Amino acid sequence: MSIGTVHQLATDLREGRRDPVDLLAEVFDRIDAYADPALFIRILRPRAEAEARASRERLRVGNPASLTDGVPMAWKDLFDLHGTTTTAGSALLRDAPPAPKDAALVHAAMRAGMITVGTVNMTEFAYSGIGLNPHFGTPRNPRDPTVARAPGGSSSGSGAVVAAGIVPVSIGTDTGGSIRIPAAFNGVVGYKTSVGHYPMQGVFPLSRTLDTLGPLAQTVADCVLTDAALRGLRAPVAQPAALSSLTFVIPDTHMMDDLSPAVAANFDAAVAHIIAAGARVERIELPELREVSELMGRYGPLTSAEAMDIHRERLARPEVDRIDPHVVRRILMADGMMAVDLIRLYRERREWIARINARLANAILICPTTPTVAMPIAPLEADTEVFFHHNFRTLRNTAIGNFLDWCGLSIPSGQDSDGMPTGFMLCAPHGQDRDVLAAGLAIETLVRG
Repeated sequence: MSIGTVHQLATDLREGRRDPVDLLAEVFDRIDAYADPALFIRILRPRAEAEARASRERLRVGNPASLTDGVPMAWKDLFDLHGTTTTAGSALLRDAPPAPKDAALVHAAMRAGMITVGTVNMTEFAYSGIGLNPHFGTPRNPRDPTVARAPGGSSSGSGAVVAAGIVPVSIGTDTGGSIRIPAAFNGVVGYKTSVGHYPMQGVFPLSRTLDTLGPLAQTVADCVLTDAALRGLRAPVAQPAALSSLTFVIPDTHMMDDLSPAVAANFDAAVAHIIAAGARVERIELPELREVSELMGRYGPLTSAEAMDIHRERLARPEVDRIDPHVVRRILMADGMMAVDLIRLYRERREWIARINARLANAILICPTTPTVAMPIAPLEADTEVFFHHNFRTLRNTAIGNFLDWCGLSIPSGQDSDGMPTGFMLCAPHGQDRDVLAAGLAIETLVRG
């Protein structure tokens, strides 16, 4: 059973039905009882307890710091937390100097009165859509109690910790799908913000062009409420859109290709519910998506080039043998790129963003978040080529949104015959976060069936 949603807990805390200190103790009890040592990188009990006591005092005198004062949360271990080491999921950084101060977004959460419980696991250096980590272990997907399945990456721990019901929200990062994929695999909601929506100071980078931050939570409303708190707003800006005002488009190719039967069936069912409720849904030809994918293949991955800039010295030293070889292989995809390739990639990216956004007009693109459900971990660990096949396929629908500078939202859309969740994704051009969230609020119950 989940500890509760952000909205439920925030309301109970403000109205005195829950106490921040007692709620935090329940969180720690849940952590102690949870049989997966790979979930958390670090638990920050003294910090969390101090923040909970401060929240208790504010709430007692009727002066909450925000609507989410006292709500516990976890952070992907890319965010600096004062006095602790940011590992970025890497054994190389396990003994690095502690962070001198909180990341800007962590500080914003503290100002809002939210309680930092600790940091959760992730793919090393945030470079995988599957979520494996050979150094700290791979968090198990909580949706399958018998078979160890992939949690999705790279925000693996953030998806799993919310799905396990330990905390109501965890903050992840997304460069190619790293929020939306764990959300889909674990059956929670994941909100990829537009680039620049949140400050990046104090967050270990993968690609400075593509990196974004965002919450994983139980509901769209939870993401909306958390977003408002993190941005210092007194109340959420996004409100449910009128269904009759919404226009969605479904691309004819690329994102809809090679779907597993359950993913396709659940997506079609969600679309049928949305249409029946009064929204407009159009299936359009959008061959540009395949052309963009081919563009990335022609010049080389932008993420690899920018990751090489960050990790070049590490890869040139003997310590490269201590880095996950899957991550090394992906970074080294930039080895054959020339300066002119990168220049052309940046230029053509701008052109394709403008062209495809014009095709979308004011519509929101919808598609399955991932073509498949979470796969068993054992075959991925046993065979490198199997891993890369699934990793590439898993990232297909989400990564193109990062390249096109879209914001996005993944909502659970049902399950397959094994009880594994499928995801439904909404995408819109940069800066249209409010529109995506408003649409998500309007259709969430329809998508969930």
